[in-house]
Amino acid sequence: MLKLIKKVLKTGTATVGYPFQPLDLAPNFRGKPQYTAQQCIACGACANACPSNALTMATAEDGETLRWQLFLGRCIFCARCEEVCPTAAITLSQEFELAVWRKEDLYETADFPVCHCRECGKPYAVQKEIDFALSLLQESAALSDRQISDRRVQYETCPTCKKMHGLSSSDRIDIGRHMTTEAR
Repeated sequence: MLKLIKKVLKTGTATVGYPFQPLDLAPNFRGKPQYTAQQCIACGACANACPSNALTMATAEDGETLRWQLFLGRCIFCARCEEVCPTAAITLSQEFELAVWRKEDLYETADFPVCHCRECGKPYAVQKEIDFALSLLQESAALSDRQISDRRVQYETCPTCKKMHGLSSSDRIDIGRHMTTEAR
């Protein structure tokens, strides 16, 4: 017994002082997803990429908003949402202590207003996503304010109305093949 005690004293402590001392985590540790609703454009890329369906996007009961929802009880901390987000609105943090008393506390939600079509009035896209696309267009193409307002009319019109009124640019593109045969 004395031999065992000497060996234990010689080797020192093998455990860490957690929860009384902070735990040292690796720099690439994948913890709780941190979501910034102000930065999000509600494109749905994160919900499409989530393999565990922890992230969902659905139209709210009122039909006027799109609800983004994260359920931490299903999250597997794979970081797919962080990889596909075009605006870096969701990142994985170092936080890993996620115990809660109630299941409802594991949900995070954000609501985004839906843009209604200028022609028919039906909801079809998130307004924030349209504004983001127009700002990217303005930065990359250096368009004037008048050109952007003309584009806004196109962007705020649903695909069905675009086809009916000829606003779609794809209607003016000829994608047919023109084959000619040569006589030999």
